[in-house]
Amino acid sequence: MITGLLSRIAETLFWTGRYIERADDTARMVDVYVHRMLEEPHADQEADCRALLAVLGIPAADGARLDIGTTLDQSAYDQDNPSAIAGAVLAARRGARSVREVISSEMWECLNVTSHGLASRRKSADRLGPHVYLEFIRERSALFFGLTESTMSHDEAWRFLVLGRSLERVDMTARLLLARMPATPYEVSWPMLLRSCGAYESFIRTRTWSGDPRQVVEFLLMDRLFPRSVVHALATAEEALAALDPGAGGALTDPARRSIGQLRTRLEYADPQQLPGLLPDLLTTLQRTCRQASEAITGRYFIYEQPVIWAQEC
Repeated sequence: MITGLLSRIAETLFWTGRYIERADDTARMVDVYVHRMLEEPHADQEADCRALLAVLGIPAADGARLDIGTTLDQSAYDQDNPSAIAGAVLAARRGARSVREVISSEMWECLNVTSHGLASRRKSADRLGPHVYLEFIRERSALFFGLTESTMSHDEAWRFLVLGRSLERVDMTARLLLARMPATPYEVSWPMLLRSCGAYESFIRTRTWSGDPRQVVEFLLMDRLFPRSVVHALATAEEALAALDPGAGGALTDPARRSIGQLRTRLEYADPQQLPGLLPDLLTTLQRTCRQASEAITGRYFIYEQPVIWAQEC
């Protein structure tokens, strides 16, 4: 059982990993959507904007007509909403500032420089287009996680950060695939979905494009080698949880590890030919499992008492 102080540090690192992954994934999605809207003059801009906000879980203002500018304000530039890019980056910086003794100085400098660079990149985006801002976020997120791997000891603190990143990655991929369901009002194309996940080039190299949507679904859900696939992220999260509690009992006594392991096993042994029929229930299960695992991790590792306030001696 981790101590009260370490519980606070662990929770901060867990959410730092989630926030940076959220900023990265959101930047990828927004970049693809905006590029499509700018390249296709006859596209239904409001429908695409509503689809993007729906995927990100950001409510659109009632009765408001959406365009690229207002959607970017909500999804990218809003500093008060942790579901937006700027809000997620600033939330990660606030957390990292309180655990500077645990992360490397390079990691902190990366987050600090990124946060202070948001305003200037926003001004550049107003002149040159949003891609400047979104590319900056993707590059800085990659730098942060690269520094995490190479400059931070792979101990408990590192595992909590990786655990948060993995759960957020699963949730964001599930959101994108849900946007491709036939029942959704604004359908996302398969190449567009692959690009949003940063998977287009890897998919083309390993599978080739045959126009079969089942191959895309199988790749994003079940590919064991692609680091952004759901099964890879679930396996990484499961490994982190196993290392955090190596004692007897394992998954039997850890509800987070048990639910993640069950879902990973279900995906690894699923019949790819049956995926289209299983997809609606599977994606709902993915999001529910991420939520339940996050709650179980919070209950197991992040419950701590308030510090004792000692009365001064007379």
